[in-house]
Amino acid sequence: MPTVLDKKADLAGPGIGDYKELETVLPRDYRSILTPRETQQAIFQVKRYIEDNLCKELNLMMVEVPLIVDVESGVNDMLDRDGSRTPIQFHISNDRDLHPLDAQVVQAATKWKRVALRQFDCGVGEGICTDMRAVRKDYFLDHDHSAYVDQWDWERVITSEERNLNFLKSIVNNIWKVIVGAERFAQSLFPQLRDSRYPDLPEHLTFIHAEEILNMYPNLPRKQRETAILQNYPAVFIIGIGLPLRDGYPHEMRAADYDDWITDTHLETGRDTHGLNGDILVWNPVTKRRHELTSMGIRVTAETLKQQLTLSKQMDFLQLPYHKAILNNQIPLSVGGGIGQSRTLMLLLRKAHLGEVSVTVWPKILKEMCAQKEIFVLE
Repeated sequence: MPTVLDKKADLAGPGIGDYKELETVLPRDYRSILTPRETQQAIFQVKRYIEDNLCKELNLMMVEVPLIVDVESGVNDMLDRDGSRTPIQFHISNDRDLHPLDAQVVQAATKWKRVALRQFDCGVGEGICTDMRAVRKDYFLDHDHSAYVDQWDWERVITSEERNLNFLKSIVNNIWKVIVGAERFAQSLFPQLRDSRYPDLPEHLTFIHAEEILNMYPNLPRKQRETAILQNYPAVFIIGIGLPLRDGYPHEMRAADYDDWITDTHLETGRDTHGLNGDILVWNPVTKRRHELTSMGIRVTAETLKQQLTLSKQMDFLQLPYHKAILNNQIPLSVGGGIGQSRTLMLLLRKAHLGEVSVTVWPKILKEMCAQKEIFVLE
């Protein structure tokens, strides 16, 4: 049975424990189906397919997104609420420090997007999509976690009546339709991707609450619970991530100021459940591991923002411009999320490592390990 320390370690962050463990995770006898040249051709065509169809299904428009933000704005994504993942920060002296700025490299555009809905005059049912780039320096660099992050960060205006699980599920199903369609599109471009070793994605997702998974596997830590559920359902959307479950621990940490993880949903589920957010996870047949594609949710209201910041002991955030805008109803209610670009391409193109579809930095030990296993990591 997992100890308290096991569970705390499980919540501390994504990835694998060390490179000895990673060596056992990277597949043996791996040969990429596509050459490096074909991979690049596939990447850009599949990315265009996903962007176009995501905008079509969710009624979004593509917009520019910042790489750096003003520290004082409060719009950078802190990723969690335990302070373990901090952004890169730097000082811009500007005019010999007469008009300086302190800036941060974004970790995601989660909060910026909600403010941007107003900037681009989006009405109910309309939204934005971004080709977002970010840096997350505190990740352990393994086969599917990188310091360089690329996402389709999207956001859409909703009404108060749409703040419910049925609406959330309808949005998730539209996203899943795009991902399944992208797999078919990739295979039409490169028929060799149809390989009996790697089953196609299922037509439909299975929706399941984090509390249900805990009930099914009460003696397993979170990541092992996810692995177990994916043996029965190869693609799932796990609902309710952030509020402590009945064992006293959240399924995973979530920042307190964007996704709503506190709203009571027992009237919709018939059980003691909370949260209007979740993650899409699939079984990756190449790595034979759980594989997260997207994190998303209905965003906090003024009331749920205060509740979540109270629980997280972060009430000082309410002095920041972004948080004040939510309290004063100056930005719209919304739903949004981030879909990992390299994560999705890694899955659809049957790759063993993120470095085969994105260019970033990797430690020498990992590059050598990949080379020994015939994994072509881009330099």
